[in-house]
Amino acid sequence: MIGYVTLGTNDLAKAVAFYDELFATIGAGRFLETDQFVAWAPSPDKPGVSVTKPFNGEAATVGNGVMVALVMDSPEQVDAFYNKAIELGATCEGKAGPRDDMPGFYAGYFRDLDGNKLNAFHMAM
Repeated sequence: MIGYVTLGTNDLAKAVAFYDELFATIGAGRFLETDQFVAWAPSPDKPGVSVTKPFNGEAATVGNGVMVALVMDSPEQVDAFYNKAIELGATCEGKAGPRDDMPGFYAGYFRDLDGNKLNAFHMAM
């Protein structure tokens, strides 16, 4: 259903460097790029995440309650992805681990360099 999700940034070069390294840990690379916008995905036919300078030229702001959740193949991949984000300067919004109120749900929450909230998760079936 989702083609890609876009997050705003006030420093495109810094955001691109962050996401280039972070998404490389799960095999995702750039699939669309302009001087205002870059998008990453495992392949062009899979859902992706992008960053952009706002079209209207105003400052990018973070939406309260807005979060991008990225599915991972295992709890170990959640840990690695979350830890890489923190290493790259992201801030913790909930350490990676099981969520007691949601059996089988393992997740790590963080905010990127612009304050956008993301979640890496794995759902055990």
